[in-house]
Amino acid sequence: MLFSLLVCCTRGGGTDGQEADWEELRLARISHVDSVTIRAVLDPDTIAGAEALADLTAEAWTLIDDATGCIISQKNGHRRMFMASLTKMMTCLLALENGCLTDTVHITDDVFINRDSRVRLGDGYVMSDLIYEMMLQSDNDAAYALAKHVGGDTLSFYSLMNDKAAYLGMNDTHFANPNGMPNDSNYSTARDLVRLTRYCLSDSTYAAIVGTAERDIPLIDGRHMPIHNTNQLLDTYDGCIGVKTGFTRQAGYCLASAATRNGTTLVLVLLNSRSMKSRFTESAVILDYGFRVMADFGK
Repeated sequence: MLFSLLVCCTRGGGTDGQEADWEELRLARISHVDSVTIRAVLDPDTIAGAEALADLTAEAWTLIDDATGCIISQKNGHRRMFMASLTKMMTCLLALENGCLTDTVHITDDVFINRDSRVRLGDGYVMSDLIYEMMLQSDNDAAYALAKHVGGDTLSFYSLMNDKAAYLGMNDTHFANPNGMPNDSNYSTARDLVRLTRYCLSDSTYAAIVGTAERDIPLIDGRHMPIHNTNQLLDTYDGCIGVKTGFTRQAGYCLASAATRNGTTLVLVLLNSRSMKSRFTESAVILDYGFRVMADFGK
């Protein structure tokens, strides 16, 4: 029992003062967004690959340099749009912050809703394993189970989601479910979701989850489910470190991604691309362009 409590309650590992200082720095970092400096030094439109951006099918994106907060490329970054399973980034964050990772979570009638996922009614999981199932497999009912377990009930969890969004300064975002299934009240912007992504990636546990390409998910009854991350960039894009796929007919094909090359980390959120394939190829085009911009910017 003592080990379980330690796992649950000491993820930060520091004193209250140290954690408060770190959180203040973390918030300041994601709040700093610079749309001026790069263009004051160079013309991004002259960088190789800029011409390809005009042909992309995605309705919106925001690409940012994580270290400086410099916006490298943006299209309709402030437009409110549906975000599909990028919603699960917030669900994961709140589960890590408010849940006990060694708890057992069961799939009960009231969370077995979409029935389009691999979890099944009556299944039981250790909470940390169910988080991996939700994020790698994009499991919709796993998201409901985690929301109920952490929030006590799903409506209370939605309040947690919206309170956290306000805390992070996601002023054009509203959450109405834990998984991003179609709902007119569940929306965000590329800019807000970049802010969320940067905040999440500064948590090492979160970063490890979304950077995992494959994992074996055990159930408490001894069965196992091998899973492969739906984010194909982890396999195909050099330096990719995450983050999350999303799709509904309402939202189109979405992707939050991040990649690190030569000490530079870029964070990209792309919304409403035309196809499953194009969300990956278009994200790669934007990221490649971003790394070339940052290479020239650093000269």
